[in-house]
Amino acid sequence: MQISFFNPTRLVFGKGKLKELGSYAKEYGKKALIVYGGGSIKKNGVFDSAIASLKEAGIEYVECGGIEPNPKIDSVRRGIELIRKNGCDLIIAIGGGSAMDCSKAIGAGALYDGDPWDMIFHGQENVYIPTRCMPIITVPTLAATGSEMNPGAVISNSETHEKSFVQTDALFPKVAVVDPTLTLTVPKNQTGYGVCDIIVHLTESYFNGVDGTPIQDEFALATIKNCMQYGLKAYQDGSDLEAREQVQWSSILALNGFVNCGTNGGFPVHMIEHTVSGIYDITHAAGLAIINPSWMRFAITHGGNVDKFARFASYLFGIQNDGDKVKTALAGVDEYEKFLKKIGCPVRFSELDIDESNYEKIAEVTLKVIHDGEGKLPARPSLSKDDIVNILKSAS
Repeated sequence: MQISFFNPTRLVFGKGKLKELGSYAKEYGKKALIVYGGGSIKKNGVFDSAIASLKEAGIEYVECGGIEPNPKIDSVRRGIELIRKNGCDLIIAIGGGSAMDCSKAIGAGALYDGDPWDMIFHGQENVYIPTRCMPIITVPTLAATGSEMNPGAVISNSETHEKSFVQTDALFPKVAVVDPTLTLTVPKNQTGYGVCDIIVHLTESYFNGVDGTPIQDEFALATIKNCMQYGLKAYQDGSDLEAREQVQWSSILALNGFVNCGTNGGFPVHMIEHTVSGIYDITHAAGLAIINPSWMRFAITHGGNVDKFARFASYLFGIQNDGDKVKTALAGVDEYEKFLKKIGCPVRFSELDIDESNYEKIAEVTLKVIHDGEGKLPARPSLSKDDIVNILKSAS
């Protein structure tokens, strides 16, 4: 193991914690840019509650709403303009991963003289790696991305149909105010998609990481099991606060760097899906639900860590290993796919009316964004263009 763990984000977690937003905000600024999505927070009272807390603390605010589900670089540019025009010194993201990711790009872009697209990895020769960012406070209203407590952001470009990421320590939020009651009104489909996103964050590091990480492996499996158990409950009954709390906690653990600390694995399913949703603008987790089982089957039969896949099958689904680890592992993927269907996720591209016409382009763009010294996508096993195309075909 080679470990370098750092997470400076203060986590404030629990029922009713939204009321404390203002007390944390005043530590970092006096005028906030509030970044949010389509406006559901104004319908369900979250916005009003947040503003009441800010006003009590003497914090002024400017709104930056309408952030898209796959946040666009144009929205980042708009947010930067609002900050500069209004003299904001703090950013508060209220919403799902899109609002939080967009806020990070806005916060770094506001302190950069160039175009914020320079900081998004998309195969360019010179990448701007932000070393400064405005203070950000995240208030997640959806359990999915874990963006509230990590230094990554995924941004799309509608002109070039590219979707990629920036990740650097400067983007860590100062505070994550996580109030699970804010997720009680999340619709069924978004709840299921969120659960899928959390699980894939964990399977990426579990299956693609180095050997010799037994604590991380068992931690990942336990977190997946917790997420599956309570995720299904939250999907079936959105008013179940205990279920919402457990899914929210799983979301944070899945991608705040702790569970996968030292595993140092690639995220091939995410990299491929970023390209897919960059082209088709589909829901991120819908793409993950389709690609992940297909990738798992490929990895099992092409040099992946079969022992880990067999352990996944036995721990999560009770499948007994009769001596044929590959058979056990593949049976585990079948059960995993059944679970995804239970929470309303698609498992084939045909369900989203996506055909094979762009599979080669998807593979090429994915490898343009990220590749190893041999031109392959970092994974276990590493993936060539043909490998990616075959994975996509088997998910058709």
